[in-house]
Amino acid sequence: MSDSTVWWLLTAAAVALELLNGSFYLLMLGIGLAAAALAAHLGAGLALQLTVAALVGGGAVLFWSQRMRQRSGPTDSAANADLNLDIGQLVQVEHWNADGSASVRHRGAEWTAELDDAAAAANAINAAQPAPGRYRIVAVRGSHLILQAHSH
Repeated sequence: MSDSTVWWLLTAAAVALELLNGSFYLLMLGIGLAAAALAAHLGAGLALQLTVAALVGGGAVLFWSQRMRQRSGPTDSAANADLNLDIGQLVQVEHWNADGSASVRHRGAEWTAELDDAAAAANAINAAQPAPGRYRIVAVRGSHLILQAHSH
């Protein structure tokens, strides 16, 4: 069996595995394996074939990873509405505690709530206690809801 045939079989295996588990990165590695097959067709030695597979496949993985990181924005899942369905929901705060926290009911349970950093800083500068009312959930950190004043 020729070197190129082995590389094409490895490429097919990577694509089949990608179809089974949905990892797009296996396709990127498959590109590297296909590049090695093409290098074998051109008569490159095994060392060069391995180098081509590593550089092209690894480069494709790095490129795709960087591109996905840029598209997805911040990786903070606490404020990601796609991962946390509470983000954007409204809660009613009846009373703020002296420490800047409040107890609110949300989804049938008691939660501890606090203002987001910007609102908390503004209240600290004005030495004012936040007003009771409706607030929007902007993040969830552990068991704490992070709130922002809701403007009608």
